[in-house]
Amino acid sequence: MEVILAEHAGFCFGVQRAVDTVYEQLENRREDEFPIYTFGSIIHNEVVVNDLQKRGVNVLSSLAEAEQIPEAERGAVIIRSHGVERSVSERLKELGYKVTDATCPFVKRIHTIVERESEAGKSIVIVGNVGHPEVEGIKGWSGTKTYIIGSLEEAEKFTPEEGEELCIVSQTTFNYKKFQDVVEILEKKGYNGSVVNTVCNATEVRQTEARELAARVDVMIVIGGNHSSNTRKLYEICRQECKETYFIQTLEDLHLRLPETVRLVGITAGASTPNNIIEEVQNYVRINF
Repeated sequence: MEVILAEHAGFCFGVQRAVDTVYEQLENRREDEFPIYTFGSIIHNEVVVNDLQKRGVNVLSSLAEAEQIPEAERGAVIIRSHGVERSVSERLKELGYKVTDATCPFVKRIHTIVERESEAGKSIVIVGNVGHPEVEGIKGWSGTKTYIIGSLEEAEKFTPEEGEELCIVSQTTFNYKKFQDVVEILEKKGYNGSVVNTVCNATEVRQTEARELAARVDVMIVIGGNHSSNTRKLYEICRQECKETYFIQTLEDLHLRLPETVRLVGITAGASTPNNIIEEVQNYVRINF
């Protein structure tokens, strides 16, 4: 049996940059010099977040929580890779936290676009998942009316106000094909505005590669955090091509009984999945099957 690992599995540039930022601050900090927090989970991977917590990095889940911490304990705050609303970053600085922005540069680009286009009077349409931290962060950089469309059904129902000019952007980890389909629906409606494809190139490559690999193999394994949007989308894409597709977070979740007829097993992983977890799964499958 052959095991094929997708070439672009695991940490993407933005995630690696964010994680490195936290570990560098830990390394450079003198013991008990100041507490380190992340605003929200630095990435959507419980293994990484738990390791950081063991090293003393705590997660601030909201501004209210940040405000409740005594002034003497307001140390460094690292903004998660998904980014935050402009108001959040400004408030943290007002509270006396030393803020380091580890927002993925590709997400930061969307903030700039949304800020600029909303200042020009355009309403913003974000194609993405309602409630996802990246989408909430993007929304927070808009100074005008903002819409979120997460499905083709919502796109069909969407009706902007008469004469309303739109700027359409996307969550970086959104399904690229679905983004194109949403845009096509809106174009048929004859909206007045512009489209900026902000799906991250790494996301496009990863999704295309996963689809092609899943179509070739007998079994597909997708590794990533339970709350990872980009991993969930990889799973959906692979499941369309290969019915025997499994979503796991770590090796402990892998409970496979492969029939003798299986000849090819494919493995891919979300952008927040550490290499050591990928290697563990890959080696286990090779040795035990």
